[in-house]
Amino acid sequence: MNQFLTALIVIIFTVVVFLFMKKLYLSYPLTLLTPILTSTILIVVILNLFGISYDTYMIGGYWMNQLLGPAIVGLAFPLYSQRKILADNKYVILSGVICGVIAGMASGILLALAAGINERVLYSILPKSFTTPIAIELSSQAGGIPSMTAIFVMFAGLTGAVLGPQFLRLIRVTSPISIGIAMGCASHAIGTSKTSELGLTAFSMSSVSMTLSAVIGSFLSPVILLLYHSFAG
Repeated sequence: MNQFLTALIVIIFTVVVFLFMKKLYLSYPLTLLTPILTSTILIVVILNLFGISYDTYMIGGYWMNQLLGPAIVGLAFPLYSQRKILADNKYVILSGVICGVIAGMASGILLALAAGINERVLYSILPKSFTTPIAIELSSQAGGIPSMTAIFVMFAGLTGAVLGPQFLRLIRVTSPISIGIAMGCASHAIGTSKTSELGLTAFSMSSVSMTLSAVIGSFLSPVILLLYHSFAG
């Protein structure tokens, strides 16, 4: 089977699985049935059942990855439609994102230290709350393991999307602005997709928070690592 046909089958298969899981979620809107989570699990199960390797799947997965850039550009529309709210809350957004970025990296370091894992894994965990391309680059520059970073990023996104809204309700955070900032900082694009169910304001805030987190995190990551080495050394 040539690569073009393989890629086409993989893309169609992935889209069909996601649409099926989305329909299931709309019929039974339970947290654990979030489409991004159930689709991932089902795809992994099917690949294992039929003995399809990750490399074969990524023949089509590569092209889906290439669409991430245009998809993120598409987030500009809700940002534009909510530009007045963004302008009115610019200081809240900026301060919230900075706190979220610091908390995300600090929690990764503390988790790594508590588990007693080595520094390469620590460097891989550090950018877990950033969007994948930025996280992988930061991990590589710090001396981490990019493939492991991708796993941590996915885990952060999935747990944020599944548990984030419930946790925010538990601690009585009801403002769509605050919800959007928290979800965008903690669980990047996957969390942002979840906020689309919570209203346009939350979705817009999550979109801008995700972007700002990546930018601010790129500058703060070396500082956090320097502080870590100062205290650890």
